[in-house]
Amino acid sequence: MSMDHYYLLGRSGLRVSRLALGTMNFGTSGFHASYGKTEEEARPIFRRYLEAGGNLIDTADFYTAGESETILGGLVAEAKVRDRVVITTKFTNSVDPGDPNAGGNGRKHMIRAVEASLRRLRTDYIDLFMMHTWDRITPVEEVVRTLDDLTRAGKIRYAGLSDVPSWYAARAQTYAEAHSLAPMVALQLPYSLIDRTIETEHVAMGQSLGLGITAWSPLGGGFLTGKYRNGDQGLVGEGRLSGDAGAAGGSRTDREWRLLATLESVAGELGVTMAQVAVNWVATQPGIAAAIAGASGTGQLTANLAALDFELPDELRAKLDEASAVPPRSVYQMFTPDYQSWLISPGAKVGDKPAGYAPAVRNW
Repeated sequence: MSMDHYYLLGRSGLRVSRLALGTMNFGTSGFHASYGKTEEEARPIFRRYLEAGGNLIDTADFYTAGESETILGGLVAEAKVRDRVVITTKFTNSVDPGDPNAGGNGRKHMIRAVEASLRRLRTDYIDLFMMHTWDRITPVEEVVRTLDDLTRAGKIRYAGLSDVPSWYAARAQTYAEAHSLAPMVALQLPYSLIDRTIETEHVAMGQSLGLGITAWSPLGGGFLTGKYRNGDQGLVGEGRLSGDAGAAGGSRTDREWRLLATLESVAGELGVTMAQVAVNWVATQPGIAAAIAGASGTGQLTANLAALDFELPDELRAKLDEASAVPPRSVYQMFTPDYQSWLISPGAKVGDKPAGYAPAVRNW
């Protein structure tokens, strides 16, 4: 599963690495400035990723107030690798608080956003353009038709969605299919051993409708790295999750601490780091096209890349699955294999069609 092996993204012909480089920390402005990197600090990270064979790079117009795109565009041009890399960027967040149309997912803002991203990235096309998050008000038909217009105009090559309800993604994809519009090929969502929520609906939906999932925060915001411990005042350790128990990641459940212990045990058996096991688990889960991992330096990036250098044995994966599992709630309890076994006559055998039986959807 090394970086020189590429996989198709969703139901498309776009070949991408299983580990994407997240550039949310490229830049020192805006919301992510507290842990941002200057262009000089970002350059070796970017170069190391390319040297390893990586080609999928993730950014957004919102990251470091646009600096992430600007730095990335400069680094790509400097390295002369525009045709080689697959650039993903996203839109939704407001770029002008005083203008009601300077944010959201409407056609006016989307076209404004793509033009601004093209300028910052110093390119004439974006490989994968994604709606960053559901704004709850823009009709899905408007979003899909505008993405189709941008595809036909050559501004973008592929379209995708990020952080949306599963019903919304399903509606967008089926609308595109029904009207012969450019389909969505990717869905970006949070996914890790500590947060498997998307397994409830999103993963199966993506597999059925041809949406490859790119998983952000595969380390659970850093919790799965192993550098945090359960102290008297909550989570403690050297990292941005430490501090007030009310802050994101500050307070953890007993189940999560037990999971961390299991992760540590598995990592010890394999002779690798806890972070490498966590990234490997995500990158090899069904329906996951790529895991997105950022890095504070080349050392951390090299360690992340090494997460693809080993195979997670079935028995150790089972331990992690059991430790991280959360029982389904409400109506989702009715969709589990145990519950559905009641619906089948005793002795009846029901399963998936054998491989090669004219599959309607390819799962990558």
